[in-house]
Order: sequence, then C-alpha cells, then structure tokens
Amino acid sequence: MMVPLGVVMRRTPGVTRWAAWAWRAVAVLPGASPADWRELRRDGDMVEYHAGTVMLDLHHTQTEAYLSALAAQVPSVFVMLRNRAGADLASAPFDVVLVTASPFEAQDYADNGEDIVEKVPMPEGLVALVRDFIEAHHEEEVFKKRRRDKLGEGPAQDGIGDARIVQPRDVFATPERMRRGRLN
Repeated sequence: MMVPLGVVMRRTPGVTRWAAWAWRAVAVLPGASPADWRELRRDGDMVEYHAGTVMLDLHHTQTEAYLSALAAQVPSVFVMLRNRAGADLASAPFDVVLVTASPFEAQDYADNGEDIVEKVPMPEGLVALVRDFIEAHHEEEVFKKRRRDKLGEGPAQDGIGDARIVQPRDVFATPERMRRGRLN
C-alpha cells in the first residue's frame, strides 16, 4: 500500500554563531500533492515549508516493525533527509529521500552516516491507516527451536592437542628438546 506524504520542515534561527539556521521535520501531510520547498507559514524568523512529497510504502512483511512504531508512547514515522550539494542553507538545504513507518528501516538509514533521520508524530488518520494495514496483513511467526544436526559435527582431529587422548610423548615438543631426551 502506498500513501503520499508531504514533509513539513521548520526553519528557526540558530542558537550558536556557527549555525545561522536550525532545521527540523515537524509534521507530515497525508495525501499531499507534489511540492518543492513551498512556504506554508511564517511567524517572525520561523518559517515552515512543504519540503517535498514522497510515498509511504507499507509492505506486508514489515508489519512487526509497524507494530513496534505504533506501540511507542507517540506513534511516529521517520523522515530521511539528505544534504543537497551546494544548496543555500537558508532556503532549501535538504532532499527528502524517504518516509517510513518502520523504526528498523530508520535505524539502517541512521547507521549509514550519510542521511539525517527525523522522528515525526503520526497524524491520527495515518495511525488508523497503519493499524488497519497491520490487522489485514500481520501473521504471527511460530517460534521453532533449531536442533543441531548430529551428523555434521565437523571432521575428527587426529588427537594432537586433545587433552583427553594419552600421548606417548609431548606432541608440541621442539626438536631440540626431543634430541636431548627431555620431554618435560
């Protein structure tokens, strides 16, 4: 199931002299039309933009992850952003790459070090849609304890170094010690 989601980014003045602006993903707009950094609201120095619209792809094999997202204190989606090369930091510094309802997929993007992952609260309508999707497609996996294959324990060693096998002499003795007859 695919749902178009618009991503709302908020720009506020930076709090340090090294960052003129602070950017955050603050909301998603289910069913949004395509947009490219369209200004939505301005309040003094704070500006909100509809940064872009991407498709939220719900897949039947990921229902366990969606359950985890809905079980959170605040059900959320995760927005993946990537820095635009040579972009103006005051107007449109990011490309919206993906929006996902899977915290596991979001973790993969966070681990790559290239992308910025923002957690955004799900609107009530989107929570209901994801919950309905889970109810329609979720299948509990039955736990199966794996048993070891008794035949495939590996090749047998010849006993060298095995403390359970009595050796007539020290198999790890150096040739020098063996010539002198000292095996201890």
